[in-house]
Amino acid sequence: MAFKENARLNKVNAMCEEILPNLFRNKIPLPDSPLKYLNCYIVRDSERSLIVDTGLNRKTCLDAMQRGLNTLAVDLSKSDIFITHRHDDHFGLVSKLLTDSTRIFFGRSDKVLLESWNGVGTIADYARLNGFPENEIQAVFDKHPAAEFDLDWIRQSKALDDGDVIAIGAYNFKCLATPGHTIGHTCLYEPNKKILLAGDHILMDISPNIVCWSDAENPLAHFLASLDKVQKLQVDLVLPGHRRLIDNPKDRIAELKKHHACRLDEVLALLNGSCMSAFQIASNMTWDIVNGNWDQFPAPQKWFATGEAIAHIRYLEEAGRLTRKTDKKITKFEIRK
Repeated sequence: MAFKENARLNKVNAMCEEILPNLFRNKIPLPDSPLKYLNCYIVRDSERSLIVDTGLNRKTCLDAMQRGLNTLAVDLSKSDIFITHRHDDHFGLVSKLLTDSTRIFFGRSDKVLLESWNGVGTIADYARLNGFPENEIQAVFDKHPAAEFDLDWIRQSKALDDGDVIAIGAYNFKCLATPGHTIGHTCLYEPNKKILLAGDHILMDISPNIVCWSDAENPLAHFLASLDKVQKLQVDLVLPGHRRLIDNPKDRIAELKKHHACRLDEVLALLNGSCMSAFQIASNMTWDIVNGNWDQFPAPQKWFATGEAIAHIRYLEEAGRLTRKTDKKITKFEIRK
């Protein structure tokens, strides 16, 4: 099936576009985010519709969602919500959209993690251990988005596993567990239509942020395995959580694999003859820094960069390429001799 951007999208209004019959993209603005907007997908059916991802818990997002639903004549009381993963720009608005009859679908591992959420203390301790400066940790968490969340609905949500099916109108979506961006990230695959609602597993123009904040995790290994899993499927069109649609998924998957291979080589090159903490490694890696240099990088961006550096370090450590040592309560890494 050949897809062309202009032929594929039948515009309903400035923000809502028909991609396939009764499958629409509603662009939800993301205030103060370089991502600019979330791709919310709406599968419309006279009996029951499906909303995939929601946007932040902000009035701007709620207004855009309501405009799209009203344009499509979609009734929230006859709609269910599927959340691809546990990041606030994808599920933050859920509590504002619920009705007594709404079913919420969530990947099992992300649901379990959110149910057991006990604040940022453990993550902050791990960041300190990896060299993240104390004063910048405070700057990261002063306005943590979790404060905006109403998570009461999480316990009532239905946990989905790999292979579960959601049937909506002419669509039969198979749940595809794709851990990496989060441990419970889940895509929706429609084999007959050859489409993949990919959340943040595969993005165009930018690479999904793969971060690690625990020695018990190896998210980059999960992500690369998840890319292999998708690569084996027959997919003509990827509907990502951000940016433009992707009609060459195998090429994009190859690009993402190459990106992380280069990142791994960069970490090894930085550690050639050196022993550094994850924060020090991150500060010397190549980043698209608009503000000039690492010292001028905002603390939240340093946080994401350090988390990404740890993900690559953990991958190399598990592969037997790196070893660690602790110096004054700071973990440092060096190439295994």
